[in-house]
Amino acid sequence: MKALGVIGFHHSGKTTLVVSLVKALTARGLRVATIKDIHNEQYRVDTQGKNTALHIAAGSVQTFARGLHDSAMIYPHPLSLKEIMPHLKADILIIEGMKDAAVPKIVCAKNSGDIDELLDDSVIAISGVISDELKQYQGLDAWSAEREIDELCQIVLSKSFKMLPQADPECCSRCGSTCYQMACDIVQGRRERSECVMDSGNGLILEAGGREIAIVPFVQDILRDTILGVLKNLRDTDISKEIRITFQHD
Repeated sequence: MKALGVIGFHHSGKTTLVVSLVKALTARGLRVATIKDIHNEQYRVDTQGKNTALHIAAGSVQTFARGLHDSAMIYPHPLSLKEIMPHLKADILIIEGMKDAAVPKIVCAKNSGDIDELLDDSVIAISGVISDELKQYQGLDAWSAEREIDELCQIVLSKSFKMLPQADPECCSRCGSTCYQMACDIVQGRRERSECVMDSGNGLILEAGGREIAIVPFVQDILRDTILGVLKNLRDTDISKEIRITFQHD
């Protein structure tokens, strides 16, 4: 799944851009998922006194609310992007907010001062209110979400890449940088997405429940060496090709 971040200050045009991108990308046959990062202290997913809120108050660590028209999974705490990722199934994810996410980004702004505060090497384009009066800034093109959405879609599709694992730097630094710095380097052409060691270093892929699980390099090495150690002691076993292990856990 590819990913894109849309960041900006209040009333800068973020939601307008996200809605336009979702419509345009969906029209191209892509499955689009979105995350809205909300910083309002008064906002709660659940409503106090409702049955789902009573479930949470009683101690449920995860509550599923199913209605006649939609469903929602409720956790009694905010999830990190890394924790949200396994629940998403889409071709591309658009995140409104989360400026610290290790993904390529579009900055929505009302003025050049806003851009200066948010601009770094992860930014691939500019949009929002300022696109009505500005066409380029610091080498980045500014695009209108209403008039130039096709051009923006092309930029998103060409500049976005498979999501990095959003790993804790203390657990994974074998590539020599954090996931955020890696994302910046990929956007700027200094590195390739394939250089991420968590999902390409050993060729080791772990899936559970139909979802790929990111594993830090240290654990990858343990699993890989253990499996190879067992297989090397089996007769007539070719370990030069793909090795696949599948089992059911009760």
